[in-house]
Amino acid sequence: MVNIQWYPGHMEKARREMSEKMKVVDMVIECRDARIPLASKNPLIDQLVGQKPRLILLTKTDLADPMKTKEWISYFNQENQKAITVNLKKGQGFQKEIIVACLELNRKRRDKQRSRGIEPRAIRAMVCGIPNVGKSTLINRISGKNRLEAANRPGITRSLTWLHADRELDLLDTPGVLWPKFEDQKVASLLAVLGSINEDILDPKFIAMDAIRSIQEGYPHFFTQAYAIQEDMNPNQVLKAIAEKRGFKLEGDVLDTKRAAQSFIYDLRKAKFGGISLESVHEGM
Repeated sequence: MVNIQWYPGHMEKARREMSEKMKVVDMVIECRDARIPLASKNPLIDQLVGQKPRLILLTKTDLADPMKTKEWISYFNQENQKAITVNLKKGQGFQKEIIVACLELNRKRRDKQRSRGIEPRAIRAMVCGIPNVGKSTLINRISGKNRLEAANRPGITRSLTWLHADRELDLLDTPGVLWPKFEDQKVASLLAVLGSINEDILDPKFIAMDAIRSIQEGYPHFFTQAYAIQEDMNPNQVLKAIAEKRGFKLEGDVLDTKRAAQSFIYDLRKAKFGGISLESVHEGM
């Protein structure tokens, strides 16, 4: 497993600004990738949120295993915290559910204000999460306008931006932030293979092999069904088999396993062979 670290200066700047803005927000909307709900949890967010209500949104559900996503939703729903799924690709149906969830999480505080004769203002929610998890796309969908730049790569959002999404909800968009050091390199590798870390610093073969191991644990027959290759191969053998199947070769008959890794990563990110989740609920228990 390769050692991966990526914490550029703009992330540290964003972390400080988020810490300051936390004083004026009522709650946090934390976006996580439905395929890796644990690995896509930034431990810094726990420190920032404190006791404020939290809504966890599992994004990219169209790329994840629906049965495992359902298990994760049950796992995350608890006191002062709620979890729902959002399909950002379709961009419909979840806007109202998010607003209702935010109102419910803040109901006690708002009821207390009304009992004192104070009409509550719109809820102020900070939208946060790791890079490339869909925060800006989410806000564009809720507000009904493409106000924020969004792309399928990390590092697009660099500053904090307030948006009036609904008469009941104001949203603060924040840059995708990781944490200074990955104590668990499996977490780093999962983030890397799904596009949350700058690809310029990565070796595709290493992160592909880590992902292959995770898939073999959760889906023992996946590679036989998807790539028509034999089971019981180690990750390096899997890459060689994919290269052979697709005719990826260097000079002579040398197999191009780097190209095979890139091809596999593309297939995984696009869910070419169906929704795949790389973490299971039992890992969080």
